[in-house]
Amino acid sequence: MSVRYYFASCREAVRGILGVRGLTNYCLSCCVNTLLQTLSATWEVAELLDRWETAGVRTDGRNVPLQLKKVLAAMRSDLPQPVQHQDFLHCLDRNLVRLHVQHDADEVFLSILNFIQQQMDDKPLALEIQNLYKISLETHVQCLECSSVQTKSTYLLNLPLHVQEDDNSLEGCMSSFFEHQELRGINSIFCAECETKTPSKQGVKLLSLPRILCMSLKRFRNGRYGTRKLDCQVTFPETLDFSGIDQEAFSSGFAQNDCKYTLHAVVVHSGNAMFGHYTAFVRQGTNQSWYYADDSHVRQVSWDEVKKTYGGYHRDTAYMLMYRRDPKEERQQPEVSG
Repeated sequence: MSVRYYFASCREAVRGILGVRGLTNYCLSCCVNTLLQTLSATWEVAELLDRWETAGVRTDGRNVPLQLKKVLAAMRSDLPQPVQHQDFLHCLDRNLVRLHVQHDADEVFLSILNFIQQQMDDKPLALEIQNLYKISLETHVQCLECSSVQTKSTYLLNLPLHVQEDDNSLEGCMSSFFEHQELRGINSIFCAECETKTPSKQGVKLLSLPRILCMSLKRFRNGRYGTRKLDCQVTFPETLDFSGIDQEAFSSGFAQNDCKYTLHAVVVHSGNAMFGHYTAFVRQGTNQSWYYADDSHVRQVSWDEVKKTYGGYHRDTAYMLMYRRDPKEERQQPEVSG
């Protein structure tokens, strides 16, 4: 055995022992590979899927949560080679998330969560998975003619944050999300009191925050000359206290005490709007170290390297951020299996 081969084998073995396994890029699958790394780092999802009794589920290759359960289990094993996940990719393809096509990570992430709701026969368990990400909101629309207010409850599975064409901070983007917006002209909303469309003021307030808080940095803009990507800087912290943002963001019914979160996964986009590549930074649950996953290649990194995805000088920019609540009570990931 050559020295080079020996050390390469050692690196692969350590990778498996640490429970962070690579995924081969198969038919332009970097987007899905990256999302699988973030789902693997979100051990709560795999734990809930493990509780799902699948003996009676049809194995026709179209059930996304069934294939997800299998691939997440394989990613937890200590085998040295990259995970074979073609069955999961073909399953997505049969559900119209096509192979050989570049996808938007945000859209595919929401599609996977929707497939879980639609295709799991254990609906209470499927709801538990959705509730991991469920951000409950209260929407207020005030008519600027008669001052009447319409209120309704809704929810999101990730928080879409607008990025300015300048230096940004995550906290600033969140504050902007909760600012009131005036809706006029073609954007006017029907007022039941006035019985016509009128100018209005719209805003959202938080009713509750989820265990896993997912946020998308909306870096892509549609313009006269097509879609372009903003590589401007967006700083984000490793630990986030949501209660530090404007108190106007919270509904009077918000009763959650712990709003502190710790970052555990970052989806990274490299390149431009027309041609790009996805990678991920994930925090490994056992030792809380950061790892960088670029398809089949995985290596341990520092927080300083994660911060390079702020943007500005670097074109490898954070696109999705996933934070976990209550880090003091965070459980360990399940032990890897052979």
